[in-house]
Amino acid sequence: MIVAAYAGGLIAKRVVCRRLIALARRTDGRWVDAIVAEIERRVPFWSLLLGTYLAAGFWTLPPSVRTALHGALFVLIIGSLTLLCAGLFAGLARQYGQTFQDALPVTTLTENVVRIAVMAVGFLIILNGLGLSITPILTALGVGGLAVALALQDTLASLFAGFYVTVARQIRVGDYVRLETGEEGYLMDIAWRAARIRMLPNNTVIVPNAKLAQAIVINYHLPDKELAVLVNLGVDYDSDLEHVERVTCDVARDVMRTVPGAVAEFEPFIRYHTFGASSIDFTVILRAGEFVDQYLVKHEFVKRLHQRYRLEGITIPFPIRTLVQRHGEAAADDVDGTL
Repeated sequence: MIVAAYAGGLIAKRVVCRRLIALARRTDGRWVDAIVAEIERRVPFWSLLLGTYLAAGFWTLPPSVRTALHGALFVLIIGSLTLLCAGLFAGLARQYGQTFQDALPVTTLTENVVRIAVMAVGFLIILNGLGLSITPILTALGVGGLAVALALQDTLASLFAGFYVTVARQIRVGDYVRLETGEEGYLMDIAWRAARIRMLPNNTVIVPNAKLAQAIVINYHLPDKELAVLVNLGVDYDSDLEHVERVTCDVARDVMRTVPGAVAEFEPFIRYHTFGASSIDFTVILRAGEFVDQYLVKHEFVKRLHQRYRLEGITIPFPIRTLVQRHGEAAADDVDGTL
């Protein structure tokens, strides 16, 4: 009977679950896919438990053994259902995370919290079903929890700091951030102890949640992903500044319209600001869609502007310094030095 029940479970997994998957694909709800995926993994195990329960009715067992067997089957069934619900709710939280980002962003930390909450409920149901009193256990857990909290202060500090960072939404998963220590990259995940930041060279920085909550962080995705791109330049003192401004803005507009990552509707402009040692310096203000887009925007702008300046006869001077020497004063100094 046990073998037959297990074989039936395998058949049900292949036949019934395939039909359920086909039915789920015709529906728009992603929760159906999550339910089918979780049930499919556990059907053979459930069939094995069912076969064991039915077969036990034909066995001649002592009452104590029969009671222990029924208790073990109850624990396994409730435990399996608890794991099913935990995986299901965690999967739903992950799939619908984008919909509820304003309420609680989905990270590894929040997924684990969902799993732990469901498993805690299942554990209490198992204890109640076995006839054990929950009140003394909760009291013991309270006293033991105080001792554990004192022993794991740093770990708990990172845990609650992770909750704070997640709920405060000042730093979100997917944002490009820069820490005060200089590390920068995309925030990939916030776990129970540390956050992972993927840098542009494709390296990973592990930052403890407690340090992340206390650090000074620049978030390049808040309040918006778009950011100004500043390019500093200088032209010769003999240049016609009006002509320089027209040519530079014309090239900048072309870059805004044609380069991927540039904000096409943005109107670029320049601002003169310094009489330098060898040039009149100014800044060109462009705009990129997000932080990493600025590199391609600057690259294309410098190339195109350099070519256009050559055609227009606009000179970007080399750094030079003019020394003026008064020969009369120098001669007098030499005479005084000789005397």
